[in-house]
Amino acid sequence: MTTAVLNSMPRSRVGYGLMLAFAAFAVFAWSDAFIKFLHGAINPFETAFFGAVFGLAALPFLRKRGDQWSDIVRTTNRPLWLVRFVSSGVGAVGSVTAFSYLPMAEAFSLIFLLPSFVTIMSVFFLKEQVGIRRWGAVIVGFIGVLIILRPGFRELSIGHLGAIFGGLSGAISIIIFRAMGPKEKTLSLYGAGVLGWLVICGVAMIPVFVMPTAEQWVFLAGYGLLAALANVLMMMAAGHAPAAYVAPTQYSQMLWALVIGYVFFGELVDLPMVMGIVLIVASGLLTLLRERQRHTPLPPPVTSDPQAGVAVTPHES
Repeated sequence: MTTAVLNSMPRSRVGYGLMLAFAAFAVFAWSDAFIKFLHGAINPFETAFFGAVFGLAALPFLRKRGDQWSDIVRTTNRPLWLVRFVSSGVGAVGSVTAFSYLPMAEAFSLIFLLPSFVTIMSVFFLKEQVGIRRWGAVIVGFIGVLIILRPGFRELSIGHLGAIFGGLSGAISIIIFRAMGPKEKTLSLYGAGVLGWLVICGVAMIPVFVMPTAEQWVFLAGYGLLAALANVLMMMAAGHAPAAYVAPTQYSQMLWALVIGYVFFGELVDLPMVMGIVLIVASGLLTLLRERQRHTPLPPPVTSDPQAGVAVTPHES
């Protein structure tokens, strides 16, 4: 989107879009908090599956005029559709695992490596030219990760691996969005993600299924329904403000993570983690700034929800 187009948009409309974006990322953060309220009592596969079931509430809002429900499984590129099918399911489990076993701020910081993964993948799969500034942003991000993880000085858990897989899965989806282009319908992109999420997690949870208690059903519903609401808010935000303005607001999730983690779970962050978080966030912002200057389509928002990027399709970005 050119500067002239941006300047032509009413400021009130852009401001409203930014408010919706901040609200969306706040709701995303609370959705993740409901995962933590489960305290790992339910297997990540089962948690992710029911989160996807409740998350289907967003589907009617993503259906555009002229769309048919069969478009959920139609696609212009079946191999890439199937890759998104698989990556969405894996990413959902990874994100749930991360928030089940890690402090919220730590889980978010690792998932926020997504822009760095996108930069690396864009070189190999989209043949994009990446300059020294974007590579510098990637290096800064990974230095932040090393500071947070401190390999050799602290015990790493499956939660760390889950967060990495969550960010990697999101990056794969973004590369698929760019490769498919604007001809792919939003409903098809969403369909690939939600079906992969439901099928992979649904099958994997069968051997470990435990009937949730009444309280756990509330937490599962909160996780899925809030994620659905956040996706709808994100779609509305993208309709009022350009992606170049909306994208930086995603990092407000980190503030919510720090507040929610401290107030509800007694999570404290030490100085190395603060330093690592600052570097990772700086890496993401530098990547967004550089891609905006190069007129490269900005990545969809970074969240723990593998469906979040669908709210802003490649054409709309």
